[in-house]
Amino acid sequence: MSLILEVPKEYGYVLAVATSTIFVNTYHKIISSSARKASGLTYPIPYASQEQAAKDPKAYKFNLAQRAHANFGENLTPFLTGLLVAGLGYPTQATWAGSAWVVGRFAYAYAYTNWGPSGRLYGYVISQLGKMAITTMAVLTAWNMVKVA
Repeated sequence: MSLILEVPKEYGYVLAVATSTIFVNTYHKIISSSARKASGLTYPIPYASQEQAAKDPKAYKFNLAQRAHANFGENLTPFLTGLLVAGLGYPTQATWAGSAWVVGRFAYAYAYTNWGPSGRLYGYVISQLGKMAITTMAVLTAWNMVKVA
């Protein structure tokens, strides 16, 4: 038995949220490249050594920016997968939860880079609440599609 997939008319909002992650990534690139330039660390060095970071606040800030960007990259693929699946079953709710994740990731990037690991809490919590909602909706959407088939 085949399944006919109908994309909800509100799915465009889901795609807009997915597209907005490009701007989060660009923000990370700007932060990282600015911190790299200020620190004097050249390519291909991915991080300042522990000794360099301990001696030079600019090298430490570069490490923070790099780590925040890496964390974003680690979380982007699961988020986008969940968002695109969840949006098929719950487009409006997925849009709001996805927007929370995006706002949280902007806050995470800014706070982590400027205040270190302790500064990331608010952005982390906001993004994780969005991610948990997205994950739940994605699982329910998949379940409902499997149940029908």
